[in-house]
Parts: sequence; structure tokens; C-alpha cells
Amino acid sequence: MNTFVNEFRNELETHILPFWAKLKDDENGGYYGLVDYDLHVHKDAGKGGIATCRQLWAFSAAYRVLKKEAYLQQANHAYRFLTEYVFDHQYKGLYWMVDYKGNPSDDRKHVYAQAFGVYALTEYYRVTQNQEALDYAKQLYKLIETVGFNEETNAYKEEFNRKWEEQSNEMLSENGVIADITMNTHLHVLEAYTNLYRVWEDEQLKGRIANLIDLFYEKVFDKQSKFLQVFFNNHWESIIDLKSYGHDIEASWLIDDALKVTGNNDRKYTQMVIDIAYNIEKSGVLKDGSLAYENENGKIDYTRVWWVQVEAMVGFYNAYEKTKDEKFLKAVERIWDYVKTYMIDSREGGEWYWSVEADDQPTKREIAGPWKCPYHNARFCLEFIERVGK
Repeated sequence: MNTFVNEFRNELETHILPFWAKLKDDENGGYYGLVDYDLHVHKDAGKGGIATCRQLWAFSAAYRVLKKEAYLQQANHAYRFLTEYVFDHQYKGLYWMVDYKGNPSDDRKHVYAQAFGVYALTEYYRVTQNQEALDYAKQLYKLIETVGFNEETNAYKEEFNRKWEEQSNEMLSENGVIADITMNTHLHVLEAYTNLYRVWEDEQLKGRIANLIDLFYEKVFDKQSKFLQVFFNNHWESIIDLKSYGHDIEASWLIDDALKVTGNNDRKYTQMVIDIAYNIEKSGVLKDGSLAYENENGKIDYTRVWWVQVEAMVGFYNAYEKTKDEKFLKAVERIWDYVKTYMIDSREGGEWYWSVEADDQPTKREIAGPWKCPYHNARFCLEFIERVGK
């Protein structure tokens, strides 16, 4: 595995991070909001709130692990844009989207986006000890808990307008449904709270993390099929037959991370983590070693999406660490072979393709955008560097 980690580190430092660093907007702040499939940089494109958080997280984490000053400078740049322009200083919280100059262009507020703010600001605090960053993270945490949580249903809400009046969840509903509750938002709130707890061992926060883990076990995890359910109504009833292979394997290691960080040794939760990983290795891995996207009503979507592949590598390696089952190591090696062959964009000025179709041809989608950022693939590299050794 050490040979692979050297490849991961090389990919991170010579390809992924340089691509994003070159998108730094020195005139208006943040990073250029769109690179299309033909690698044209759209300097006047809007800048996503989630993308800004993920850029801040990626460069902060890269500096924490690799200690290169250039990464800290990028993180400082992202932090300034996030706190000056993406943060709503009047009504609080993070905007969904701002224009290229930093003016709000979609001022809705989403719990998912606030969670990424907590995640990014906490990571930045880990490397700078900037108290202001931690204060912003705590403010977003308290906003999620006071406005974004429904005590009646024991669920996190989804979407609001700028003034924090709840509205229909359009931004995180897919597959033709409008969901009151989503697995995805709960997963990334858990991810954010775990990172916050690393630097702020607050007992109430620890309790919220414990509640989230239990929600996954009691409400989201199907103990028969071993899949996580994706979209729910307000009664926690699943509203679609959908299996999201990427989210499941990502959830397995993020839940495990939360267990480790908070010292939760409850065996049933650990077994859930292991069961999910075995299930996805069995049901989602294709003959060529890649991971399929999802299964809706029994029909598999064979699109290979960039983030699904990298979360699978982290999730399978995490499962190997817990079980020592060599099949998980083999799964990582096969996915990486697929990624190297088909997913990494070798064109001058490219990064990774959004996805690869069933015929192994790249999907003609943006290379950078509101959702396509240096979070999943940078994190995968950093996770392996930390887990296997520098």
C-alpha cells in the first residue's frame, strides 16, 4: 500500500492542488466558479457557498498534513472570501451562491451548506488557531441546532430562505422527489460536528453527535438489506427505493470517524460500519473494479462518478483497518487502477472528469463548479497519507 500512497501524494501535489490553486481569483476573491468540459475558465461565473467551504477545507487540511506554506496562503485566501462574502452578516449563515464579485445571487440557506461551513472553518482553526474562525464555526453550529433542527421529528431540516423561513427542499432532492429529511444532510452534519469536536470538546456537541449516530442506526440503516435509505418524509418513512453506493461507503467511514473521535465503543454501531462496507463491496463494485453510482427501483446507474470512486477507496481501506480482510485492500487497488486509466483528466490544464459513462468515455460536464471542488479527491489522498504513513 505504501507504493499506492506515494502515487496518491504525487497526484495530490502535482495535479489536484495545483489545478485549484491556479483558479485563485486575486481580483475579486475566492476561486473562479466554473471550468467547463473544454477547460475554459469562466471568470464571471458564480461562486458556490459549498465550493468555497470545500476549497477552504482542502487547502487547510493539505497544510495540516503536508506543512507547505503555499497551502496555508491558499487557505487564508479562501477564509477571507468565505467570511467576508459568503457569510450573511445581517441574517447569519452561509449563502448558497454569490456572483463572481461576491454579491449574493442565490441567498437561500441550506443546513447542508452550513454544515460545510462548520467543517471548513474548524479545519482552518486546526492549522491557524484563529479564534475568529472557531467562533464562526460555533455560530453556525448553534444556528443549525436552534433553527435547523426539528425536535418533534428528531431530524435536521433542509432548506430556508435568507431570513431563515423554512421552504421546500429543492437543492438536495433528486430522483423526482421532494424530501423533508435526507440522509445526505444528516451525514454531513455528522461530519462537520465530528471535526468541531476535535477542537472543542463540548458535552452538548458530543451528545448531538451521539444522537446523529443513533439516527443512522435506527432510522437510516436498513438492517435487513444493509443499505442506507436516502430520502424520507417527516415521519422518517423512506419515499423512494434508492440505493446510493457512494453515500453508503462514505457514510461507513465518516460514522466510524465520529465513533473514534468521541470515544463511542458501542459494538452495534461498529458492526453497522462493517456491514455497510461488506454490502457495498458485494453489491456496488463492477467487473472493472469501479463503483456504480446508484440503484433506483432495481435499475443500476453504471455512471462512474469521481467522488464515488474516492469515497469508496477511503471506506474500503477503513473497513480493512477494522477487519483485516484483504478483499478490501484489493478493492482499493482495483478502483485506483480504474481511476488512473479513465477518471484522471490528463489534458493540459485538466483535473479529474466529473464522471465516466458505462462505455468508459468521460461525461461532458464541468471540471470545476459549485459541486465539483477539491474536497473528495484531495481528502482521499490526505486520508491515505495519514493512515498509511507520510
